[in-house]
Amino acid sequence: MLRLKSADPGFATAFGRLVNDRRESSDDVARDVALILADVRNRGDEALLELTRRFDGHDLGRAADDWRIGGSACHTAFNGLEPELRAALELAADRIRTYHATQKPADRDDTDSVGVRLGARWRAVDAAGLYVPGGRAAYPSSLLMNALPAKVAGVERIVVVTPTPRGKANPLVLAAAHLAGVDEVWPIGGAQAIAALAYGTKRLAAVDVVTGPGNAWVAEAKRQLFGVVGIDMVAGPSEILVIADGRNDPAWIAADLLSQAEHDPAAQAILITDDTHFADRVADRVGVDLALLPSARTAAESWARHGVIIEVASLEEAPALANALAAEHVELAVDDPEPLFAAIHHAG
Repeated sequence: MLRLKSADPGFATAFGRLVNDRRESSDDVARDVALILADVRNRGDEALLELTRRFDGHDLGRAADDWRIGGSACHTAFNGLEPELRAALELAADRIRTYHATQKPADRDDTDSVGVRLGARWRAVDAAGLYVPGGRAAYPSSLLMNALPAKVAGVERIVVVTPTPRGKANPLVLAAAHLAGVDEVWPIGGAQAIAALAYGTKRLAAVDVVTGPGNAWVAEAKRQLFGVVGIDMVAGPSEILVIADGRNDPAWIAADLLSQAEHDPAAQAILITDDTHFADRVADRVGVDLALLPSARTAAESWARHGVIIEVASLEEAPALANALAAEHVELAVDDPEPLFAAIHHAG
């Protein structure tokens, strides 16, 4: 983990290196992904069978088998949740639906001053493919946040692909699939899953757009398949920037930092604070939590290689630093967030 102080003489140089640090996939990843995509395009289901056996350590089955994870398995997983966990998923689902319902664009139909009829009509795609991580960790939240907006938009066919190491599907992901009303769940991950969604196979019909987070191979597959299929974005490693004053509970801030660090060894978590003692307490708490996390190995590597704590003389310095970093997630944990919120223009 890197500690920086804005008052130090070498801060501008060190911060510049931080801003320009590239944590992207290598040429080797691009080459390997290209080979996987070509294999799935040429051999379809047979390629999926072999690649899943190689990377996830299990057999999908043979020609007579249905590789999909059935709706009954998803229903069983949902019914098997502890009541508190089920309530949490249901609350999240309700909030996601409500939020995205307000985003739904309205059709326009107008006649201009010379009598020409102009307008726009919004229609959902027919089929959407959603990638849900399931390797280092599983994220039912990713499924809800991709499937439910598609439902709100009116997508008729929603297909989830998720890696199932050694053939074990995460029950939380299956429960979320049931809650979101997903149509198909396939136990396939990696670049090969993105290829199957884009090209289609005899078993898995192609979709119109692919969304959802993934590792470097998934991101590279999206990059190479853009144009064959629609994509949401080519996302880099996950990032979080927390701007916090010393009145916070260090345990909460440490948890927020680790919430992204646990995603990937290349993920980055950054804290900006004006309180040295608080910075020390957060750093100590991260160390404590790393000993307890199921994802400790990944989070520890991320924190050691890419974690940063920046001490500033005043939080008024924070917006300029945040705008230069333009982190994926920005959190303002301060008594009066509005001035900082108004001054931060680059995030997401």
